[in-house]
Amino acid sequence: METAEGRPAVAATLRALSAALGGGPAGLWVKESSARNLRHRDFLAPRAALRAAFSGGQVPPDVIAGVTSASGPGALAVRGCQQTGAGLAVQLRRPEAFCRLLGPPPATEPPPAAEPGQEAVVLHCPALRRPAALAPRHLRPVLLADHLAQLLRAQGVGAQLVPAVSDQGSLEVLRQLRVEWPSGSAAGPDAVSALKQALSRCPYAAACEPGAASLPEDVVCKVHLKSFVEQQGLAGYDPNLDVLLVTEGKLRSLAELQHAVLQCTVSDPAVLPGSRSPDVPSCHVAAIVHVVSCEEEFQQQQMDLLWRILDPGAHTASQVRNFTPSSLWPRVGAGEAPWFPAPRPAVQSPPEVSCRGCSERCLTPPSCPADEAWTEVIETLTVAAIRFELLSTAHRSQASSISTKGTKSGAFVMYNCARLATLFDTYQRAVEQGTYPPLPPASTLNFSCLREEGEWLLLFNYLLPFPEVLQQAAQLPAPSKGLRITANTEAVCKFLIQLSMDFSSYYNRVHILGEPFPHLFDQMFARLQLLGAVRDVFHRALATLHLPPLSQI
Repeated sequence: METAEGRPAVAATLRALSAALGGGPAGLWVKESSARNLRHRDFLAPRAALRAAFSGGQVPPDVIAGVTSASGPGALAVRGCQQTGAGLAVQLRRPEAFCRLLGPPPATEPPPAAEPGQEAVVLHCPALRRPAALAPRHLRPVLLADHLAQLLRAQGVGAQLVPAVSDQGSLEVLRQLRVEWPSGSAAGPDAVSALKQALSRCPYAAACEPGAASLPEDVVCKVHLKSFVEQQGLAGYDPNLDVLLVTEGKLRSLAELQHAVLQCTVSDPAVLPGSRSPDVPSCHVAAIVHVVSCEEEFQQQQMDLLWRILDPGAHTASQVRNFTPSSLWPRVGAGEAPWFPAPRPAVQSPPEVSCRGCSERCLTPPSCPADEAWTEVIETLTVAAIRFELLSTAHRSQASSISTKGTKSGAFVMYNCARLATLFDTYQRAVEQGTYPPLPPASTLNFSCLREEGEWLLLFNYLLPFPEVLQQAAQLPAPSKGLRITANTEAVCKFLIQLSMDFSSYYNRVHILGEPFPHLFDQMFARLQLLGAVRDVFHRALATLHLPPLSQI
């Protein structure tokens, strides 16, 4: 059992190696990932870093001995350490690493979902406030917010999605894309009235000139945002912010945001009858993140300032709302494109989908049977293609940094997930027929049989760092300057694409279910245990994208 050492982790191993090298930063070491380098080493302290830490770059023998015996909670054991032309190379005890990661799990409780007193994040997506149905150019912020909510929940952080959607066309698009978004309306007229009263006492608000024909019908007043920014000394806002015409719609949007914060923080459900979200227990709101496109950022800064003016205490003394407006930049295509059709019967050939920016068209061949299972497969592949196309690009980039065709597409990821399902289904049928014995307990398996290059690649590059990939993807660090934050929302898609490529290469090269000879069973069982762990990683990662694993393609 792993009660004392815990699950092995990359960060823990880097800390142990750094401590053995004299207590330098963990960044001194590099984790290798390419198959070529992993043939010789697992970690490397580059030569340039050694020159800065040791005279002439020569590591003393006692330090090398210390690195060889490096240990610590969650650290993997070192087999050998030697100084090479590239730097200080470390190779791990690989059979032990396989045993610790694939053997019986540590006797520790999994982290619970959000509990009272824990943190919550409110994710606001202004694109869903539009009265018309969603257009493709508004889709990426929605998918980003949905994915980020799943990542946060996987880390035990509550996530509240805003706004509630009432447009039936938008709800149908969200349903077909497997986006779980709240529906209905959350803010009542009393909340809007309270904001109007606050406006009547606001020194930055002024009445609009009566009879102005150019003003919208629902204008309440105007607010001098620029004066507020200058007097408060706020930084990071657009210098063109000046006067805001406050409308009934803006007040309703602001009231709904206030309601979402209250929904997370209220400790007595009777305060807001029927308004509590089942997966967001009472806790404090760590951040409110606006997931906006380029075209929406200016308007969202206006809303942020209006909120600060009407409720100043929430942004200063109170920790209920650590307001961090951010711009997770989508690629915005020019013009519209055909979209999902109106609601349709459950059993029917799936629709043609053409999304501006997508590299492929996902459509059903006209001759395919109207079978419910086939429809589910095609719909899942369609959603996977769209999600990977829009989420595998870093939000900081306006152009795709990764091809989503062929082996780097969502369809390829789902295909390899289905290959794993087929493998285990074939094995189970063979067990039922008496061809193979059942898979023995993990504690009895001989992991020293795993000597193929691709097996270590799967464990070291994917099984080992996967929990840290999820954790880092869910992090929302405070902005270093201005109002924008950086979120690694592309990390999971890129991880799945690379995992699919390396798994496919291994699966095409290695025969897993061999001849039913007893002397071959040890290796087969060890490989099945490894690929069972790979399958679990696929399933957990796809769950953050609301994609169910496919059992066949």
